[in-house]
Amino acid sequence: MNKLLLVSLLLMFGFLAILEARQNKQSASGALFRVKNPGNAIPKDKAAANVQLKVAFPNLTFEMPVEFVSPDDGTNRNFVIAQEGVIHVFPNNPGVKTTQKFLDITSKVVSGGERGLLGLAFHPEFKKNGYFYVNYTRGKDLETAISRFQVSKSNPNQADPASEVVLLTYEQPFSNHNGGKVAFGNDGYLYIAAGDGGSGGDPHNNGQNKASLLGKILRIDVNKPAGNLKYSIPADNPFKGNKEGFREEIYAYGLRNPWRFSFDKTTGNLWAGDVGQNKIEEVDIVKNGQNYGWRVMEANECFKPEDCDKTGYALPVHSYQQGMDTGKSITGGHVYRGKKLAALKGKYIYGDYVTGNIWTLTPQANGKYENAALMKLDGNISSFGEDANNELYVCSYGDGKIYTFTAVNAQAAK
Repeated sequence: MNKLLLVSLLLMFGFLAILEARQNKQSASGALFRVKNPGNAIPKDKAAANVQLKVAFPNLTFEMPVEFVSPDDGTNRNFVIAQEGVIHVFPNNPGVKTTQKFLDITSKVVSGGERGLLGLAFHPEFKKNGYFYVNYTRGKDLETAISRFQVSKSNPNQADPASEVVLLTYEQPFSNHNGGKVAFGNDGYLYIAAGDGGSGGDPHNNGQNKASLLGKILRIDVNKPAGNLKYSIPADNPFKGNKEGFREEIYAYGLRNPWRFSFDKTTGNLWAGDVGQNKIEEVDIVKNGQNYGWRVMEANECFKPEDCDKTGYALPVHSYQQGMDTGKSITGGHVYRGKKLAALKGKYIYGDYVTGNIWTLTPQANGKYENAALMKLDGNISSFGEDANNELYVCSYGDGKIYTFTAVNAQAAK
């Protein structure tokens, strides 16, 4: 994720946002707050009057949480990643008082800034095979590792640390823009978010280099090893079988740092928040074989106007200019498919790490999406997540709390 810690920027931009949020806070336990006008000129979503945030698990605090995931295995458990290398597991109960360490690989992980244990995905047949997949940075010569682990045969709340199988690695030339998300699509394939390799302005032009895995969304079939690979290439990957040396794992390219993406449970659409450079943050619906423009484009504008041809690039479904009222680092979210909040159904909920602003994108009859402000978190939004019931959660990086969306009153939940 772009500027994960952002110590200097938080001093500059976060201070005013925190002061504003504290003025709107209703109670310490409570159901956080709804600001009068988050995002300044951005219209407010009608759902904002009926939806609020509250601490989901008041007794739990995590060290730099960056991911919240729940497997579809009937156990109703939640898993939270602590960036330094620990996965915590606990029952989906607001009164839960303790967690267990599901996996601890801190000795393998290089963490700090935008590095660390960054992603977790459970195999669609996790209930049967116990497989799960992680994305983390490691090594003196920094690289990303995509690995499979397996649950202990004697304890369902503990993984077997010796079961690691490294599926894929790729070098990271700089310490930032590591992407980090992994998730299974409705097609059963594993998708991987790879940032452009870091620094600023993509100096190696990895986003447009189809011989590199960086600056891409990757897609692999983890169920069918092929040749010397521990996975195979899906038949409809855009560069499968090419003769130009392009990486066949590529699903889409031209991305800067797609820190968080998700799949709509109903439509199967892949939504990604791609972190911008110094000007624009963007939301993309990522499709097979498309080029999202970076570093030629930053969202829907030319990154280097003197050398820019917009032809052939996929444009974002939404973008916003960076600023103190909007934000500086997008955190991609989820299309809400839960049952508790009818007012949010079908809306894409996303936010900004720096300001804590949370917005909605609502589909319109013309095929476009209307952006509106929903609320503001008094903290840094590192990730959104879903529980086994598709209810939505927010990881607050600074205070280590997990928040959830609830109805202001009973009528709003109907």
